[in-house]
Amino acid sequence: MAVTPDGAADISARPPATGLRHALRAFRHRDFAIFWSGALVSNTGTWLSNLAVPYVLFEITGSVFWLGLASFAQLIPALVLGPLGGALADRFDRRRILIVTQCCAATSALLMWAAWSSGVRDPVVILALLGLTGVILGINMPSWQSFVNDLVPREDLMSAVTLNSVQFNAARSLGPAIAGALLAALGPSWAFLINGLSFVFVLSALLFVRASRTRVVVAARAGVLRQFGAALRYVRTQPGIMVGFLVSGVVALLANPIFQFTVVFADSVYHVDAVGLGLLNMAFGVGAIVAAPIVSGGNRHLTLARTVKWALVLYAVAVAGFALLPYYAAGLVCLAVIGACFLTVVSIANTATQVIVADQMRGRVLALRIMVFTGVTPVGGVLQGWLADVVGPRQTVTGAGLLLLAATLLLIRLRGRVRLERLDDPHDEGPHGDPAQAVPATGR
Repeated sequence: MAVTPDGAADISARPPATGLRHALRAFRHRDFAIFWSGALVSNTGTWLSNLAVPYVLFEITGSVFWLGLASFAQLIPALVLGPLGGALADRFDRRRILIVTQCCAATSALLMWAAWSSGVRDPVVILALLGLTGVILGINMPSWQSFVNDLVPREDLMSAVTLNSVQFNAARSLGPAIAGALLAALGPSWAFLINGLSFVFVLSALLFVRASRTRVVVAARAGVLRQFGAALRYVRTQPGIMVGFLVSGVVALLANPIFQFTVVFADSVYHVDAVGLGLLNMAFGVGAIVAAPIVSGGNRHLTLARTVKWALVLYAVAVAGFALLPYYAAGLVCLAVIGACFLTVVSIANTATQVIVADQMRGRVLALRIMVFTGVTPVGGVLQGWLADVVGPRQTVTGAGLLLLAATLLLIRLRGRVRLERLDDPHDEGPHGDPAQAVPATGR
């Protein structure tokens, strides 16, 4: 990428470093490396469940609409609780918040295992347990995103944010592959159990790390809603952050629901078993991993805006190709391309936000970004699930790809204050009228 966290002026004076070593530079920091490793193992377990849940729901109901409802049940609570999660991330010790929420998430995962092992096959119960997970995620996610910033100096933030996305997508590659084998050989119960036990790794990592950067915390003078209002007003003053939100929303609505369709395509288009389904989801993660050095390594020829532009075009073509080509090998290739484009677009939107945002607003603004993504994703999932039941899954995904291409062309043509080029805006160093008092704090 062409932008450094220090701003556009530095870029013109000093061309950014490139290459794999530059891409991995956040690993030089011990605490980040420990946190990343524990999160990788834990998220791999989470993806066992993320594949097992739609698999069992489709087996029980035979309806794509129920898969959309599953996304809705898990993500809407995170949307509602986003303001609270963001306020907590700015106000309290993020590491302690993560320890508490990860313990709760482990409990929720084990409840899913207990319900399935006891013979519960009611889709409503499964959705209720997903809703519980969503409540926990709503509080956890802003602190998780912000905590990465606390573990590295600002000059390595872009590497850390992208490697955090790589970790998630590496888990997305490993988890479904393992889940496919488990579902075929031992059934869903083992996938749910291993997910619950995997939280031990991230909890252990959190016990060993300490924040290394001085951060800004918010004194508890203003209520959650007032702090949320301050974040909204702040975002309106930052066009680069607004563009990042817009890009995230477009991807969430039109492209992200593709993941619920892998279950459907495996069964009704490719006619493969659970192992084949696992490989489809694994292809997505592999593509993301391959793209990671390009995204985080720096490229003096491509700005953030230009990278997003071409990634979105390729994203749309790959989504449409996945729907139109009824061949399993073609599906694997298209999903790998989709994974690479997903990592590129979402990481840049997140990185641009992290780079631009003023430190005292970080938790709440990241909560807003998460709310946009998690709020729009289930809407797209439910809508596309309903359309798939009415007109067919291939027709629905083809339409989503074409709409994504049309939206991309519109974004490219936008001019004025809100345009893709604003993704390259520098870090905001100025003071802001925040109704919650900001005070400096060193580490934890």
